[in-house]
Amino acid sequence: MSDHLALKDTYTERRIYTARIIIVGLFVFALLSLLVARYFSLQITQHDIYVTQSDRNRVQLQPVPPKRGLIYDRNGVLLAENRPSYSLTVVKERVDNLDETIALLQQLITIDDDHIYKFQRELTHRRPHAAVPLKLKLTEEEIAIVSVNRYRLPGVDVDAQLARHYPMGELFTHVLGYVGRISEKEQFEIDQVNYSGTNEIGKIGLEQFYEKELHGQVGSQNVETNARGRVLRVLERSDPEPGNDLTLYVDAYVQKVAHEALGDYRGSVVAIDPRTGGIIAMVSTPSYDANMFVGGISSKNYNALLRSPDRPLLNRSLQGQYAPGSTVKPIFGLAGLHYGLVTPESVVRDPGWYLLPGDKSKRRYRDWTWKTRRTGHAEFVAMEQAIVESCDTYFYDLAHQLGIDRMHDFTQAFGFGSKVGIDNTNERSGLLPSREWKRRYKRLPWYPGETINAGIGQGYLLVTPLQLATAVAALANRGVHFAPRLLKSRNGQDIPVPELPPIEVDDAHWDFIIHAMSQVVHGAHGSAKVISRGAKYKMAGKTGTAQVIGIAQDEEYDTDKIAARHRDNALFVGFAPLESPKIVVAVIIENGEKSSRAAQIVRKVFDAYLIDQQELSDHESEQGPLKKEQAALDRELTLAVNG
Repeated sequence: MSDHLALKDTYTERRIYTARIIIVGLFVFALLSLLVARYFSLQITQHDIYVTQSDRNRVQLQPVPPKRGLIYDRNGVLLAENRPSYSLTVVKERVDNLDETIALLQQLITIDDDHIYKFQRELTHRRPHAAVPLKLKLTEEEIAIVSVNRYRLPGVDVDAQLARHYPMGELFTHVLGYVGRISEKEQFEIDQVNYSGTNEIGKIGLEQFYEKELHGQVGSQNVETNARGRVLRVLERSDPEPGNDLTLYVDAYVQKVAHEALGDYRGSVVAIDPRTGGIIAMVSTPSYDANMFVGGISSKNYNALLRSPDRPLLNRSLQGQYAPGSTVKPIFGLAGLHYGLVTPESVVRDPGWYLLPGDKSKRRYRDWTWKTRRTGHAEFVAMEQAIVESCDTYFYDLAHQLGIDRMHDFTQAFGFGSKVGIDNTNERSGLLPSREWKRRYKRLPWYPGETINAGIGQGYLLVTPLQLATAVAALANRGVHFAPRLLKSRNGQDIPVPELPPIEVDDAHWDFIIHAMSQVVHGAHGSAKVISRGAKYKMAGKTGTAQVIGIAQDEEYDTDKIAARHRDNALFVGFAPLESPKIVVAVIIENGEKSSRAAQIVRKVFDAYLIDQQELSDHESEQGPLKKEQAALDRELTLAVNG
């Protein structure tokens, strides 16, 4: 044991122990130094960086979409509004497995392939951390189901927003158009910042034409969120600028009357105020409910519209191109007077047909009376009778005298052959034939017989109902005319309508043609005298029928042997009151055959605008100031609810 004690080296042990303590101390000090340095870096040197990153997890910048502008008719009737709607949205960055989440949602609520396709398409063009709608217009039951299962659905939420709604359904579809979900192509065309948080955009019609005005400017807000992404509070907000409210020239009551008057017919009614160019009514039937397109229409419903033989998607007022028939005879008559080729007293022999001078084929161009009487209107016919009774023979001869070049130039001033420039989409230009046109597009010369056909509004000549109404408005206004417009005012500020170059014709010629058109309605032999019965005002007009298929010279037009869709189109144009026109109407009924049908529709529209509206206004004025004040309060309440 003494040997063991003798071997113990206390000094050496103390040195080793001290060295170990120093080493451990230095190690601990180094670790503490690193920790302090890192803490200093986090809290002092890189403070701003990490605060920003922390805020990104806690605070998010969200777009605040603007409220889309409302659309009213001339009397303040609401045509397009915004209603609360709920959407199922997904933020991809917060979803662990997107496919599993969608599969789970499909088990809970109805989500079809169309919803998934549109969602995946929008997902590729969204901004990071942006919510993408998977399904719009959730029902209350669907909202409840998603809310109950929210704990199983991280990154999925139900968002409330305003969705477009058209209270009058199909009545104004071809005027307003509609909004729909932003397409892949539109994603590259729009201002993606301004459309952040916006799912819909104007697709056609007024909604597309005035998209920039109706949309407004996006706002933004900084919100504090929890770990699941739920908003806890709004830290800062920049309010969006709402879109402009638009008021149209359109009269909802007249639009309704015109739509009901057309009924089950395929056709169009266009009514214009000749004093301003404002569109009073623009109806195309059949129509469809534009609300189907808001948020995206199903493939089944869209295909049903697309494949319908009645073509409800076609806006016949702007896109339908029809032979105008006899409705253009007053304009050609005016051209004959203007160029000095005829006078009001000039007559043409009318055996019921016309033979083109020098035509060796001896082809007879028959008058419409040949179908029933095998004779003409009279032995000799002057221009007034030719307009009143719609004598084809007279206008065959007049067209031959005018020639296609003068016919082209004169009618071009009335707006034929080119777009009239209405503030809407997809307008077509019709067709105003000429020698140059046929040489360029048909690579053929112009034949005299084609001029004869054009003289009664047949052949190559095609017009849209809007063009026809615009031309008659210029005639009713004695050469003063305006570019037709739907928009009357923006946020209460009237928008001036551009005046077109005047049509220079002697006053006496205007007076003669307008008088002849009045006799069409009020004359004893007028082709539309039936619509003047019981009228409280005087009017002017012109009937017309136009062939849809060709009839051989020796063939008879037999209604029973012709398919319904191959029968003649029926037309009527007119304006009233005669002394100071306030409304011009053009009606085209596809395969309507009898122009009297179109004329009766015009009479209903005249009465709705000139009598019914005036009586309604008088009735309101009799209710006294209290009623007017209450009406004003009701209107303010309506604006507040929708705003």
